[in-house]
Amino acid sequence: VQLQASGGGLVQAGGSLRLSCAASGSIFGIDVVGWYRQAPGKQRDWVASISRDGTADHVDSVKGRFTISRDNAKNTVYLQMNSLKSEDTAVYYCRAFVGPHNYWGQGTLVTVSS
Repeated sequence: VQLQASGGGLVQAGGSLRLSCAASGSIFGIDVVGWYRQAPGKQRDWVASISRDGTADHVDSVKGRFTISRDNAKNTVYLQMNSLKSEDTAVYYCRAFVGPHNYWGQGTLVTVSS
């Protein structure tokens, strides 16, 4: 499984971005896809995840602002981020779980200016 994350950029506080995570390779075995983020000098934290059947969950700090979704026809998972805050600034990574294995995409940088 290969994951390609994109959609990051510079945005003002209160703005929106949509991140994409496109999967290729043995995608039929993907159970869950998650988004994680790592702010400068901090650990990488879970942000949201979505299962094969569409069940989604989000960390409390982004609930009501971020929405994870998936388009199975396009083999892509999205993270719609609204009402962005400066504390959302981080490198965002997607991660796919296939049975006992997991795969990371390269990060995409989101910078929120106040």
